[in-house]
Amino acid sequence: MEFAGKKVLVCGMARSGVCAAQCLYELGARVTISDSKEEAQLQEQLKPLSGMDLRRAFGAEAIPEDLKSYDLAVTSPGIPLTAPVLRAVQASGVPLIGELELGAEVSRAPLYAVTGTNGKTTTTTLIGEIFTNMGKKAYVVGNIGTPITGCALAAGPEDVVVAEVSSFQLETIRDFHPRVAILCNITEDHLNRHGTMEEYIRVKARIFENMGPEDYAVLNLDDPIVRELAGKLRCSVAWFSRRQAVETGAYLEGEDVVFSLAGKKRRVMKAEEIRIPGAHNQENALAAAALALLSGVPAPVVRHTLRTFPGVEHRIETVRTVKGVTYINDSKGTNVDASIRAVRAMRAPTILLAGGFDKHADFLPLAKEIAASKVRAVVTLGDTAPQIEEALKAVGFAAYARAGSFRAAVDMARDMAHEGENVLLSPACASFDMFQDFEQRGRVFKQIVAEYAGN
Repeated sequence: MEFAGKKVLVCGMARSGVCAAQCLYELGARVTISDSKEEAQLQEQLKPLSGMDLRRAFGAEAIPEDLKSYDLAVTSPGIPLTAPVLRAVQASGVPLIGELELGAEVSRAPLYAVTGTNGKTTTTTLIGEIFTNMGKKAYVVGNIGTPITGCALAAGPEDVVVAEVSSFQLETIRDFHPRVAILCNITEDHLNRHGTMEEYIRVKARIFENMGPEDYAVLNLDDPIVRELAGKLRCSVAWFSRRQAVETGAYLEGEDVVFSLAGKKRRVMKAEEIRIPGAHNQENALAAAALALLSGVPAPVVRHTLRTFPGVEHRIETVRTVKGVTYINDSKGTNVDASIRAVRAMRAPTILLAGGFDKHADFLPLAKEIAASKVRAVVTLGDTAPQIEEALKAVGFAAYARAGSFRAAVDMARDMAHEGENVLLSPACASFDMFQDFEQRGRVFKQIVAEYAGN
């Protein structure tokens, strides 16, 4: 689409919306920025747009009266399709796309994409490191924190864009077309937005809908829901697996990471050489290796990156040890399956901090894992504290206590922990009942731990 002179409404003034507005303005569009909040509440977010000739529609006037005259509307992923402004856009007949779709359309760089309930951020970041170590300019964007429209105009054909893609973003794609896309796994999440698992799975699978035989979907053979999608795709399929050999893709064979393509297999490295710890990170490494090797990255580059990549912030991140207690920040554990993976990674008795914003999750699987794990006690907090406690009661786990605030929860865990034990923040919930996002939650946790060290 040619954007110069077009009248475009940008909905939502968080990071994605602000970057989309900047991108469209630079392309010569006539941009209206819109948000249900009043402009006075958005002064900090709107600073990057200062000096631009933009029409503004905020608060009660967030839906322009002349909406039908617009050529396009672009939405931030945080706005549900049921929101009044998006209902109005759809009723008006104005085409609606998401910020991700806009950025993918504008960018001239080859696009690689990663989605899944868990493992997206680690896998996306790892792929970006692999391409960087190959000598490419790699833009690592999307749900990972940097909007794709923030780099879309700069990314050239010789560069690569690696996008972490959420289900919220996939709701509003149109022509989004990666060369290679990974689906890490699918477990229950975001049912407060999508309603049912069937709808959540359908939206996740949209990442492949515009891909053809020349493109590759990289799927988790060990995940039954993901495995079932393979027969429904028009693109070529590659696999990754920790448990069995595959004809095309990456897998573990004994102690080795193996890549297979066109009937030929090669050993890439020893599995024990992968620096990031845990079985779940072996899956992430296999997925990243499959994408990279399918894309022509030399095996030595992949091997070097897997040996040296330290992991990502807020995901089973060791903060520091204070008075013999090790504090671990897994604030990115925003759903039950993610927290189960974190609990399984613990090798010492652990005090777990769990609870937060309610996404209508079932906490019984987490409670069962806790009862069978190294977790010695649980500190519950946030909106979901009562639900987590009920699940713990149901499995006969009685060592839990509720905290009235986040600071109180961390202090309680510190007081419970003994030398040689862990304090693990892995909430199994989103952060919106107490924080702006999981990143702020993780930073506050690390600040509190730093205070313990200072004292």
